[in-house]
Amino acid sequence: AAGEAQCLSYMGCNFLRQRLVLATLSGRPLKIRKIRAKEEDPGLRDFEASFIRLIDKVTNGSRIEINQTGTTLYYQPGLLYGGSLEHDCSPSRGIGYYLESLLCLAPFMKHPLKIVLRGVTNDQVDPSVDVLKATALPLLKKFGIDGESLDIKINRRGMPPKGGGEIVFACPVRKVLQPVQFTDPGKIKRIRGTAYSVRVSPQMANRMVESARGILNKFLPDIYIYTDHMKGVNSGKSPGFGMCLTAETINGTILSAELASNPQGQGAAVLPEELGQNCAKLLLEEIYRGGCVDSTNQSLALLLMTLGQRDVSKVLLGPLSPYTIEFLRHLKNFFQIMFKIETKIPEEEHMGGEKVLMTCVGIGFCNLSKTIR
Repeated sequence: AAGEAQCLSYMGCNFLRQRLVLATLSGRPLKIRKIRAKEEDPGLRDFEASFIRLIDKVTNGSRIEINQTGTTLYYQPGLLYGGSLEHDCSPSRGIGYYLESLLCLAPFMKHPLKIVLRGVTNDQVDPSVDVLKATALPLLKKFGIDGESLDIKINRRGMPPKGGGEIVFACPVRKVLQPVQFTDPGKIKRIRGTAYSVRVSPQMANRMVESARGILNKFLPDIYIYTDHMKGVNSGKSPGFGMCLTAETINGTILSAELASNPQGQGAAVLPEELGQNCAKLLLEEIYRGGCVDSTNQSLALLLMTLGQRDVSKVLLGPLSPYTIEFLRHLKNFFQIMFKIETKIPEEEHMGGEKVLMTCVGIGFCNLSKTIR
C-alpha cells in the first residue's frame, strides 16, 4: 500500500522518456493513461515500445504492465544493472532518441554499461550520435564522470528510412557526482565538424565543407571540418548526407548544430551547398543563444545538477527549450527539487541573447547499486 501511495500518474504520450528515466532514478512507480487514446491508431508507437524494452534491459526487476490497446502503461522501476548489452532501435526514430536517456542513466548502474545500439545514426528529428559524442560526453566529464571507458564509437552510419547504423556506447559508474560552477562560457576559439556522406558521391561531403567554411571563415581562422565517407557494409541501408558542427570556447563550453538531408523518397532533394550554409547559420544561431551548455543537453545538465552532492551547482544556459521547461516540472514531481532561475541580460551586444542562470542544491543522490571493491 505504501508503494501505491507514491505512484505518480500522468496522461498522454508526451515526455514519455523523461518520465521513465526519472521514475527509474527516483525509484517511484509510474502510471501513464490515455496514450493517444483518441487517435485512429491508439497506444504506444513502435519506437516507444522499443524504448521501454531498452529500459527493461538496463534494469533488473522492473515491472512493466501495458493494457491490450497500449493506451495505459504501469511501470515499477527495478535496480539499474548495466553490463554488456545489445539493442535494436526502431528505425522510425534516431539512435539519439535512445542514447539521450542512456546518458542520464548510465553513471548510476551497478556494472559499467557497454551497449551496442543499431538503427538510424543521423536523422532530422533526434540529436545525432555525432553531436551527442561531441557535446554530451564533455558535459559528463565536468560532473566527474570520466575515464578511458567513457566513449561513443560509430561503427556504421545509418540514414533513414532503413537505418543499418551501429554504435557502441560505454560509460563508467560513479558513486557520487561533483557539484559544478559553470557560469562563464568564454569566447569561441575554434570550430570543428564532420561532413558525412553514405551511398552517395564522396564529393557531396567536400561541397558541404566548402559552403560552410565560406560563412564561418569570416569570423574565425581555426576551422577544421572532417569528411567522413563510409563504404560498403558500414554505410547502412539508405543514401544520405549531412553535417555536424561544434564550436568550442576557451573555457571548454561546446555548442553544436547539425543538419541531415531529406530521407530517400521524402521531400525535395537538398543541395549539399545549401545544407552546408544552413548548418553554419544554425551554429551561429546556437552561439548567439549561448550559455555553457547547448540546447540539446540542457535537461542532462539539470539532471546531473539535481543528483549532485548537497552543495550548490550553478549553470548558465541559453533560453530554455520547451522540453527543458517540462523537464523542470518533472524534476519537481520526482525529486521535490526547485531551481532558482535568474535572467541575465548581456552587458554588450556581442555577448549574444538573454541567458538564464540556473542554481540548485543537489539532493545528494548516492549510487547504492554500485559494487564496492
